[in-house]
Amino acid sequence: MAQSGPTKTRSRPSGAKRARKKPLDDEGIIPILARAVREVESAAGRGKVAGINRTKFQVAALLIRDERARARDDTALTPAEKQEILKRLDGLAAIMAKTAARDTTLIALLAPDANVSDLAKKMRRDFLVASGAQLAPDELIIVEDKPAVSVEAAKQVVPASVRQAQLANPFMAPDFAAYQKSSGSVEGRLLNWELIEPLFRSFEQGVGGGVASMELPPAANLATPGGMNLMVHQSEFVESVRAGHRAFLLADEPGLGKTAEALMAAEVAGAFPLLVVVPNVVKTNWLREVNQWLPKRRPTVVHGDGVELNAFSDVFIVNYDILDRHVGWLSKFDFRGMVVDEAHFIKNKESQRSKHVQAVAKTIRARLRHPLLVALTGTPLINQIEDFRMIWQFLGWIDEKKPLGDLMSKLEATGLSPGDPGFFQEARKAVISMGIVRRRKQDVAKDIPARRIADIPVELDGEAGRSIRDAEGALVSRLLERYDRVMATRGNTEPGTVDDDLIRLVATSEVDDTKQDDSGDNVFTLVRKIGGAKAVMAADYTAQLARNVGKVVFFAKHINVLDQAEVHFASVGIKTTSIRGNQTTAQRSDAIDAFTNDDQVQVIVCSLLAAGVGVNLQAASNVVLAELSWTSAEQTQAIDRVHRIGQELPVTAWRIVAAQTVDARIAELIDQKSGLAARALDGEEVEAGVETTMQVAALVALLTAALEARAA
Repeated sequence: MAQSGPTKTRSRPSGAKRARKKPLDDEGIIPILARAVREVESAAGRGKVAGINRTKFQVAALLIRDERARARDDTALTPAEKQEILKRLDGLAAIMAKTAARDTTLIALLAPDANVSDLAKKMRRDFLVASGAQLAPDELIIVEDKPAVSVEAAKQVVPASVRQAQLANPFMAPDFAAYQKSSGSVEGRLLNWELIEPLFRSFEQGVGGGVASMELPPAANLATPGGMNLMVHQSEFVESVRAGHRAFLLADEPGLGKTAEALMAAEVAGAFPLLVVVPNVVKTNWLREVNQWLPKRRPTVVHGDGVELNAFSDVFIVNYDILDRHVGWLSKFDFRGMVVDEAHFIKNKESQRSKHVQAVAKTIRARLRHPLLVALTGTPLINQIEDFRMIWQFLGWIDEKKPLGDLMSKLEATGLSPGDPGFFQEARKAVISMGIVRRRKQDVAKDIPARRIADIPVELDGEAGRSIRDAEGALVSRLLERYDRVMATRGNTEPGTVDDDLIRLVATSEVDDTKQDDSGDNVFTLVRKIGGAKAVMAADYTAQLARNVGKVVFFAKHINVLDQAEVHFASVGIKTTSIRGNQTTAQRSDAIDAFTNDDQVQVIVCSLLAAGVGVNLQAASNVVLAELSWTSAEQTQAIDRVHRIGQELPVTAWRIVAAQTVDARIAELIDQKSGLAARALDGEEVEAGVETTMQVAALVALLTAALEARAA
């Protein structure tokens, strides 16, 4: 932003004598700044400062700084005049300091590296022009920033599969209904009112005891194409889509199945191809969920430059981090629906990922009158009510200046304006009816199991991932070599024969040898490497979970994983405490008390062995298992630190599993062991599981898969 200099930014009377005793009483920049500062102060008195008032605060701060420097350097001012100007500027600065103390989010606007938007630049120019300042031409003309897409055009890629799909179907099927009614064509008595900020305020002042969730139809058919049944609350959401609703802020708490709800909504709406934008840590999980719930739909995951992308798929899964490379073709592709997972990621309108998401959604809304648009987040509000803005804009409820289409019609139908009593409550109801759905565990506790285990598969990328795959490959090669050596001594065995007894013998020998010499790559060191590679991803998922639902228990087995997790939590502003094996009884007690009683402590980082027994952590109802145990009993003990007498909420344990590694096989084996206990002790009709140690069973699974692959 250009700075105003002492000679070109202010005009001064040419006469030798001044016509007024107190400079800038009724003219100049100070009265204009005073009005702006008072308006922001008044807004802060009503609650969080939002919208145009935040811009006024920043612009006023910048101009006060500039005016103070100008006054000090202006040799044409007498000492008395200079003192008077500085005194008045200090008074305005004091008011701004008190305002920032009321709403601390304003402080970020004063940082040296704070972004100055085009709107702020224009407001600064207008303030100076109104004050009578003479501006240079480069200050009069504000050149707006170019859209993110054009700025980053050099990064854009178009995968080969996308080109093939475009050649196969070069014309998108037009939806003429989209042009029958403009989304911004509603006119009425509210047309000239500023409505965006009152709508935000309505969620603070118009609550009236009501839950922020739209009315949903009764649950109907719970069956799904994947053979699994929806829960009742999930079916209610799907039925609202079947009834014709198409835009949702789905803010159910984690563990209530938002992913399944979004996929079944797409199935009911026929919203394919469907674009799903997700954080990297859950990208693989979305692929698995599509295969489970919609087995007849073809999913594809966009990695890197999209070399492996199948553009003839039904569901396209892409993570925020690579949107900059793909936003060009995504904006032109014939998507019929779009899902944004962890939608609070787009709350900052200046962030590139927010701009990219909005760009793609805008083209979908322009092409289709009623596309399926779903924003998934358990935490739509992080710091302030205005966090709603980008989500509502993605859904097409508002634009940068006003409510659009259906929302404006609903507000007109209230017969109220922002100045009328009761407007906030009715406005809040209108926005909620647009598609806000919010259910908590306690609201639907009767419909969900008391304890559940949900796997979150993650992909191990980079050097760590390659190292683990190489180590696993070396381990499998060693097992195959042992197996082949024994088979060769038997002489007349047919090629391709798989001997289960020999497989078990080879696996047992490998484990016994490892116990004697643990210096090389083996199943134990492999699992430790996988734990280290998952640490940050597990911590990142836990941080997201904590922001959504509150307190979370994080379990890991190895010290390096605990250490990496705590470093990551600190870097993202999550306050933690911990339970480790080297603590005294008093230290452990203090950690538990802090987690239970201190609202600021969101995560307790626990050693799987040290905190697996004798600890009550039922202040949380969510557990993250960053590493898998070698016994199902250890896993059960960890979960039972939360799932115990006095726990009023269903408990969900989230297992972070490294996809396409031995980690996934260990998860399956743990479940088999759990099934064995249920059959032997609880009398349940469960198929018998493996009857050996977990390490041997894991090696048996690896060797069996390798032999079957070789024989195929």
